[in-house]
Amino acid sequence: MADGTSRRTLIGELTAEFLGTLILILFGCGVVAQVVAGQLGDHNSIAWAWGFGVTFGVYVAARVSGAHLNPAVTLALACFKGFAWHKVLPYALAQTLGAFVAALLVRWNYTELLAKADPGHTFKTQIVFSTLPGNGVFPVSEWGALRDQIIGTAILLLLIFAVTDLLNTPPGANLAPLIIGFIVVAIGMAWGADAGYAINPARDLGPRLASYLTGYSTAWRDQYGQLYFWVPIVGPFIGGVLGAAIYRLLITPYLAAAPEEQEPGRVPAPDPEH
Repeated sequence: MADGTSRRTLIGELTAEFLGTLILILFGCGVVAQVVAGQLGDHNSIAWAWGFGVTFGVYVAARVSGAHLNPAVTLALACFKGFAWHKVLPYALAQTLGAFVAALLVRWNYTELLAKADPGHTFKTQIVFSTLPGNGVFPVSEWGALRDQIIGTAILLLLIFAVTDLLNTPPGANLAPLIIGFIVVAIGMAWGADAGYAINPARDLGPRLASYLTGYSTAWRDQYGQLYFWVPIVGPFIGGVLGAAIYRLLITPYLAAAPEEQEPGRVPAPDPEH
């Protein structure tokens, strides 16, 4: 009976991760399609829609699965927060599948616009679905993009750990998903030029596969002809663990020792017991 309950619980968690990531990609790839193929909007609208996609996806899945929506987040939580290691791969697969299905929906819905903007389905609109070094425009190598993905995902995980840590100053009134969405907006605005801020292996791999299966024959390579698909997979995994480790090493040890009565000039910290 316990095993059956455990299996049903895991199925529920995986379903939540699938649906939450699907919501994320519907907004993310959808806005890029609108900007690139429809000429409506700009980089700011892309950054905001990706951030809102994260927020809405987290609200969908948080109560059931924790709303990781990102294999790099799942891995970091397993390394530093006690998340069960046997769930890491299933979560990553569910997240990637959600991203894949969402990208197929975006590809289908924007069929006419994509065909008009880019009849050959080239790198010009491949960026709707998957990232490229320098966004396909600026002279960035895959190694420069790898560096960018490590740094960007490290920022993401460090900040996620900070805003979800009850011993620190977490946002109240169920606002954490909104704040995490703002984090993604800020990363997009500050760290988007070198590699399109994938910062999420599922976000890139799922849509990349969807684009390949629907006519983008160069989906696995960059504009220089180099195999590139591995960069937004490897970079976020490294960066996510690095960012989480930085928070755990440089902030966590001092939280328990924080004085009960805050000295003047400090941001008031909530009582973690309430």
